[in-house]
Amino acid sequence: MLKTFPAGGVHPPENKITAGTPIKYLPVPENVIIPVTQHIGAPASPTVSKGDSVRAGQIIAAGKGFVSANVHSSVSGKVNKIDHIIDSTGFKQTAVFIDVEGDEWVESIDRSSSILKETDLSPEDIIKKCLDSGIVGLGGATFPSHVKLTPVSGKHCEVLIINGVECEPFLTSDHRLMLEKGEEIIAGIRIMMKALQVKKAMIGIENNKPDAIANLTKLASAYCEISVHPLKVKYPQGAEKQLIRALIKREVPSGRLPLDVGAVVHNVGTVFAVYEAVQKNKPLFERVVTITGKYLSNPGNYFVRTGTPLRHLIAAAGGQPENTGKIVNGGPMMGKAIVNTDVPVVKGMSGVILFDEKESVRKTIEPCIRCAKCVSVCPLGLEPYLLMTLSERNLFEKAERERITDCMECGCCSFTCPANRPLLDYIRLGKSTVMKMIRERNIK
Repeated sequence: MLKTFPAGGVHPPENKITAGTPIKYLPVPENVIIPVTQHIGAPASPTVSKGDSVRAGQIIAAGKGFVSANVHSSVSGKVNKIDHIIDSTGFKQTAVFIDVEGDEWVESIDRSSSILKETDLSPEDIIKKCLDSGIVGLGGATFPSHVKLTPVSGKHCEVLIINGVECEPFLTSDHRLMLEKGEEIIAGIRIMMKALQVKKAMIGIENNKPDAIANLTKLASAYCEISVHPLKVKYPQGAEKQLIRALIKREVPSGRLPLDVGAVVHNVGTVFAVYEAVQKNKPLFERVVTITGKYLSNPGNYFVRTGTPLRHLIAAAGGQPENTGKIVNGGPMMGKAIVNTDVPVVKGMSGVILFDEKESVRKTIEPCIRCAKCVSVCPLGLEPYLLMTLSERNLFEKAERERITDCMECGCCSFTCPANRPLLDYIRLGKSTVMKMIRERNIK
C-alpha cells in the first residue's frame, strides 16, 4: 500500500501538460532585473553601484544576518541602476538592473558536464559553500539552506528527507530534474548527508511519476543509505509536515520544526543547487521553471537566469494568448497572480501558469452552509470557515488562539468549498496580521 498522510487532502486535476517536455535553456535576455531579496529572512544589501561591471556568478547583494542569503548576478554586463520594482508577490523591493554584455562567468565556476560524485569538504565547509552561494529552498519557501544544514544544540537529525513529490497541478520542473539530473541529485543528497552527519536519506515521489521513481531507484541502488519511496497521489503530499508523516510516521507538533522529530526536509531542486555549489563552485543564479497553460502553443520547462523578465519566458512558450485572464506564479492551489509580465524570475519561482478568461473568473460567493467540507480536507485539522470569519471581522486575537499561524496556505479549503468562499484569501490576511502582532509582542 502506498504511503501518505492520514488527515485531509484533495485530488485536483493534475494537468501535468509538460511532464514529457525536456528541459531547455532560455536565451539570456538583453537586460535583467535582479531583486536583492529572494529568500525568507533579513533582506540582502547591494554590494555594487551604478556603472559597475559584473560577471555571472558574482555577488551583487550580501545577506545580512544568519537567516539571510547572498544574491549573485546571473549575467555579465554593466549595472544600469539600483531601483525599486514591484516583484512577483506584488510588493515593492530593491533590485539591481543590469544591461547584458556577452556571457562571461566568474572563473572559479566549473562549466564542464562532468559529474563529480565525491567531495573532500568537511561538513562545515559544505555549509559555508551553501551560504556563500546563496542557496535557498527551491520548493517555494526560499528558506536559506545553510540554516537547515547547520547543527542545532540539543537536537539531532536522524533522517534527511528529499521532497520529489511536486503535488501542485501543472508544475513539472522537479519531475524533469529527477529524470535529467538524477546522478547530480544523488551526489547532492550524499553531500547534504555529510553536512548533516546523518546515515539515512529517504526520497519521496508521488506515484504519478513512475519514470522518475524508476530512474532514482536505479541510481540510488548503489547506496544502501538512500531509499526511494513511491507515495499516494494526494494534495498536499509535498508539504513538509505531511511528507514527514507519510515517510516516517512522525507528527510535527504545532509551532515546532521537522528537526524536533529528527528530520530535515529539502526539495530536489535545492539538492541539485547544492550539488552545483559544492562540486561546480556555481552560485544559485538560474533554476528550472515550468511555463504552462492549456492554451499555450509551446509550454515547457526551462533553465532560466534569475532576473529574466517573465515576458521572455512567455515568448518562448509561444507568446501570451489573447484570451489570457490571469498569470499565476506557482501552482493553481498555492500560487499568486502576477501584476504584469515585466516581473523578474527569482529563485523561488518554480512555475508560471497562464489561465484564460473563463478559467480566471471567480464564481459568485454564497453564504456558508456549514457543510464542514473545509474542515474535513484541512491536513492540519484547522477550521477554515472559522478562521475566515475571524479574519473578516478583525478578531485576530481569537484567530491566533485558533492556530491560524499553523495554516500552510495549501488551498484545500477554497478548492472544496461548495459556496465558493474565498477562505484562503482571508486566512492569508489574518495570518499575516497575527504574525505581525506576534513580532511586535516579542520586541516588547
